[in-house]
Amino acid sequence: MHEPFRNRFRGRFRRSRRRRGRGSFKRGIFLLPNLLTTGSLFIGFYAIIASIHEQYWQASLAILAAIVLDGMDGTVARLTKSASPFGLQYDSLCDLTAFGLAPAVLVYNWALAPFGRFGWLAAFVFVACGALRLARFNVLAQSGEGASDFRGLPIPAAAGVLASTVYLAEDFRLHAFFPHALIAVVAYLLAFLMVSTIRYRSFKNLSVPLKRPFRALVGAVLALFVAAAAPQVVAFAVMCGYAASGPLQLLLRVRRLRERPPQGEEASPPAP
Repeated sequence: MHEPFRNRFRGRFRRSRRRRGRGSFKRGIFLLPNLLTTGSLFIGFYAIIASIHEQYWQASLAILAAIVLDGMDGTVARLTKSASPFGLQYDSLCDLTAFGLAPAVLVYNWALAPFGRFGWLAAFVFVACGALRLARFNVLAQSGEGASDFRGLPIPAAAGVLASTVYLAEDFRLHAFFPHALIAVVAYLLAFLMVSTIRYRSFKNLSVPLKRPFRALVGAVLALFVAAAAPQVVAFAVMCGYAASGPLQLLLRVRRLRERPPQGEEASPPAP
């Protein structure tokens, strides 16, 4: 009498165990990108502490390392299909600390403190515009817009420009010869680029067909060699080049529109 009931109970127990196993696996997958985001937050917090103790080389390198982790967490979330609204909000909060507060404290202690109010206002405007940039990005991401490119300079790239500048100057011991007023101008310029509507290339869905894989491999090896030989120069060139790519593309588009003939206007026939 009790054998069918016992078998039915065992079947339900096994099914519940399988469901719990699948749920724990999904929770583990969702944990991976959030762990990388937490690592980026930790490194950004360390950069703030290092800046307070005047360890500017370590602080700038930490911010650049946080940029690498920030790119990895988004890649892992897309590959594992574990993107979630919680991860989006958590990533933005961590980005504000690692790429807003950390570079602002770094450049203020490194170069802007002697300028008084003008210096700390430049650092504050950078943080405020970074927060506005992240809030706009969250709104556009939830509405499904801006998937192919970025509207405004991403805050990790803006932080990378400041961090790579300090990294380059500290590594070559150019702090005494570096025009500190230029740092304030760059901070204001980066703040404007973050809240602007200038389009920047997104590499989320980048798929380049390798028709000549051997040449691509040789190019990658040469790029790694150059990056290992002069990492401070490569980091500075890459960050500044990406920050300048948006305005340059905008100027090229405006130039093409000006050179394009008006619609409906036929070309005049050549003179006999």
